[in-house]
Parts: sequence; structure tokens; C-alpha cells
Amino acid sequence: MNNITSLLPLKYPIIQAGMVWVSGGKLAAASASAGILGVIGAGSMKPDLLEHHILKAKSLTLHPERLAVNVPLLYEKTKEQLEVSLKLGIRIFITSAGSPKIHTSWLKNEGCKVIHVVATPEFAMKSEAAGCDAVIAEGFEAGGHNGRDEITTMALIPQVVDAVKIPVIGAGGIGDGRGIAAALCLGAQGVQMGTRFVLTKESSAHEDFKNALLQAKPESTHLVMKKLVPVRLFKNKFYDEVSRLENSGATPERLAALLGHGRARAGMLEGDLEKGELEIGQITSLIKDLPTVEELVEKLVEEQRRCLPGGAFF
Repeated sequence: MNNITSLLPLKYPIIQAGMVWVSGGKLAAASASAGILGVIGAGSMKPDLLEHHILKAKSLTLHPERLAVNVPLLYEKTKEQLEVSLKLGIRIFITSAGSPKIHTSWLKNEGCKVIHVVATPEFAMKSEAAGCDAVIAEGFEAGGHNGRDEITTMALIPQVVDAVKIPVIGAGGIGDGRGIAAALCLGAQGVQMGTRFVLTKESSAHEDFKNALLQAKPESTHLVMKKLVPVRLFKNKFYDEVSRLENSGATPERLAALLGHGRARAGMLEGDLEKGELEIGQITSLIKDLPTVEELVEKLVEEQRRCLPGGAFF
């Protein structure tokens, strides 16, 4: 057991990331059953929908203790999301996109474990000072919203490890057992993987979105909307329009107007590959299969062990 499997009731120190529109109760339950942390992404859910997915996840796994909820702190319903999760027995929370000072003490007093996502060593130290149990050091390669400093995962993990005493979980651009081994060698105690779990049978991503990702090339994603909230997108017509506006010097307000509401849902959940916002990580071009979560976890563990013969971390 390492620090993460001591801190959390996991068989393997792997976290299936909580992502908008693609990581609901089915994916989280399959992950928990496979021995890793199954995370429901609350960023796209109102409290009643979150309740539905938590109950669904609990009904589909014998290991509800391995279920967690990811709550971005920038939304107005954050407190209600946390209250619903607590009421339903969730005791592991991953927070992001906001100050860890806001809710960590309250959650800790409720007997919870709190992990905060950071993009710089400075934010890691603030998370430690706020009482977080661990941090997820997420590099520039990650899908969805990213840190403005654009620090890559390989550069970020060792700096965060040196900056804090609490366990560090590596994330961003980790797509197979080789990536896991690399993160662990850099000092991380575990990893969080998002894009790799989008491409599983249990993810709620639309089949057209999954099929498009299976055809991805190394240059198929790019970080845009840096004036608004930086986000890594799969290139499509919506991406082209964003890039055109950015290159013409568009204001944040103009970019926000283009984004509007519901684009991520339209693209990732409903399969609008033209006008939808398709958030995905840079590692997507490495992935060429669509396994079940159980098959994937078994493969990841075996790959990691082959990378470190005689010295595997798990």
C-alpha cells in the first residue's frame, strides 16, 4: 500500500476523473468495482441530477466506499451539490476551479477526504494549508479547463512533490501504464486519468464522439479561450470559429457569447461534432480501443508492472 491506497479505500492508486457529461453513475460504479476511485463529475449536474447519478452508482457497485464526487467550485449550486452528496453517503470529494479554503474545513469536520486539483506548486501549497488530504497536479496536456500557466505534467509533478508534504496525484496526458509509471517515478503517489476513461464502454460520451476520438491525430487538440477560461478542445467547426475570433483579437465577452450555453452537452453527450464543444486531452491520439473499465484497469496495472520490472509500485 502507498499513501493513496492508505488514504483512500482503493486497490490501485488510480482515479477515474470526474468530467462533465461523460462521467456519470455508470462509469463511476464500474471504476469502483474495478478497484479504483470512481468519480461522478458534478460540473454538468444540478443537485437533483447529481442525486440520481449517486444513487445509480451505489446501486451498480458493491464498493460504494470507492465512489467520489468532483465539484468545480465556480458554480452557484456548489454548496447544494456538496450537501446532496453528503446526505447520500459520499465521503470523498475532489474540488477544483476555486479556492480550497471555501469548503475544506466543513467537509473535513463531516469526516470526508478532500483532494484539490492544482496547476502550480503555489496552489498546491495553498491546498495543503487549507487542510486538503492530497492534491492532483494536473498538467497542461489535460482535457477540459486548464491552468493559465501552461505547465506540463512532467515539469509540474516533481515541483509539486517538492513543494508539499501531502500526497500528490499526477494528471494530464496519462493514457497508459507507461504514463502511470512515469508519474510515479516523478514522485506522484497515484494518477488521475480522464481522457482514457472517456473511451470506455461505460462512459456516457456519445458514440459519435467516441468514434471521432478513436481517429484522433497528435495535433487534433488545442488549448483555446485563454482570455476567458482556458480549455483544451478537439478540433471541429466550433473550434475553428473560436480560433478565428481569438486571432482577430476578440474580447472575452465576445468569446463568452460564442460559447453560450449547452455546447459541451451538445457535443460530448448528444454527439453534435460540428457545433458542439468537445473537451478532451492531448493523449487522445494514443488511444485506439474501447474496452470496458474492468478490462482497462487490468491492462493499465499490467503495463505499469512491465515498465518497472522488479520495482513496480502496485
